[in-house]
Amino acid sequence: MEGRSPTITSRLRHNILEMPKQIRQASGIVINGRRIKSLVFTTDLAIIKNCDADAVFAVYPFTPQQSIGEAIIKASSIPVFCGVGGGTTQGLRTISLAKDAECHGAMGVVLNAPVSDLNLLAVANAVDIPVIITVVDGETDVGARMDAGAAILNVAAAARTPQVVAGIRSRYPDVPIIATGGPTAETITVTIAAGANAITYTPPSTRELFQSLMAKYRET
Repeated sequence: MEGRSPTITSRLRHNILEMPKQIRQASGIVINGRRIKSLVFTTDLAIIKNCDADAVFAVYPFTPQQSIGEAIIKASSIPVFCGVGGGTTQGLRTISLAKDAECHGAMGVVLNAPVSDLNLLAVANAVDIPVIITVVDGETDVGARMDAGAAILNVAAAARTPQVVAGIRSRYPDVPIIATGGPTAETITVTIAAGANAITYTPPSTRELFQSLMAKYRET
């Protein structure tokens, strides 16, 4: 019998960060038997431990460090996709970081858009977990990326993300696509309709969440 899923919370942990419900419309990407639809784009351990995302997208604007990836994977109760470079960090270091992330239990590794196809291929050959390549515009040679070992595309083209997703989907109907959903329910829905299988969601900052909580405290 179909109906609403039973929901269980605890006395203290009922106030979690929920992913936008529109993400549930996505088909998801099944990785080793687990369906991933929503990925929370953060390295904040407090948010990671208190959200209902299917996975963590742990990519940050510094050179990747093993200690950061290890801490996130160890603390997280959901799968983690770790950034391993591709921009400032390239070459042998990306391979080392990818192997280290796999050893610690990452579900996949993420490479930034500037990485070469040769570097991508080397990483893909070094690990037995999916390699995700970031796509920032419609000019990317997606076929070459896939030939070099990319298992999943991560489309991050700002406001043009839906258009880039639609262009890729028209040429590659079966390629798994993760995409940034944007700031609103409408942009998430449009991105999924364009062909994204899963959505990365940037949560409010801890400061913003605290502001909301403190406002409630002041009312009482």
